[in-house]
Amino acid sequence: MRRLIINADDFGLTSGVNRGILQSHEKGVVTSTTLMACGDQFDEATALAKQTPTLSVGCHVVLVDGTPALNPAHVSSLLTPNSTRFRQSLISFACLAAAGRLDESQIEAEVTAQVKKLQAAGIQVSHLDSHKHTHMFPVVLKGVLRAARNCGVRAMRNPFEPLMFASLRHWKRHFQLRLLQSFRSRFREMLAEANVTTPEGCVGIAATGGLSLETFRMLLEKLPDGTWEFVSHPGYNDPDLDKVHTRLRNSRDKELAILTSPEVRDLIQREGIQLISYREL
Repeated sequence: MRRLIINADDFGLTSGVNRGILQSHEKGVVTSTTLMACGDQFDEATALAKQTPTLSVGCHVVLVDGTPALNPAHVSSLLTPNSTRFRQSLISFACLAAAGRLDESQIEAEVTAQVKKLQAAGIQVSHLDSHKHTHMFPVVLKGVLRAARNCGVRAMRNPFEPLMFASLRHWKRHFQLRLLQSFRSRFREMLAEANVTTPEGCVGIAATGGLSLETFRMLLEKLPDGTWEFVSHPGYNDPDLDKVHTRLRNSRDKELAILTSPEVRDLIQREGIQLISYREL
């Protein structure tokens, strides 16, 4: 049996992204989304979520390329030196994580604050994932799991993609994904110990920014048995997005078109894939 969660990241980033995610759910195949606690359009996103009870809403934890929910003085190990913002570079963040220079207690406190901001706004947080998948690193995952326990969240994204899909993009991306496989088994062990549920893994990560209808069709046709998550970023590439630091611009419009395509819905039915949300996981 094949089950698929189609999650739209970056809810709360801009009004155009919010609108695209809602359309991808109401007129398409998106079943879940993850909301950024410090996104510029957080308030709009929470209002839309309350008006759309069929949409499962989780927290898109941001520990890089953004601003903290806590007082910056309380999360200094996560910030660019002499700044009130998180580090922009994932590579820099990864190096610090590997060197043990990120404070686990600060990660726990910051993630707890982000999740509780959603809950205080009336959102029933169904799951957690993270911007640029930072929770794949063990030191970060420890803090995120503690935050999940603090907030009563029992599901989380498994950010590891089967290697059979890793060659969809540039060889460098394929090489990076191979390196990250070393974290895969430990990730599952840590979630099992914390009694947190997770899918088998993700599909679509390697195709992020370059997804086509043909690629999406191939991913669905080759989807293994089990429960999987497809990671998507639908939205509108409008002037508001020009003000945001992101590499995903034109691709958001393209993903919106794919996710609301009748051909995609027909393909899912033809393949016998059951769409579920994180609430049903």
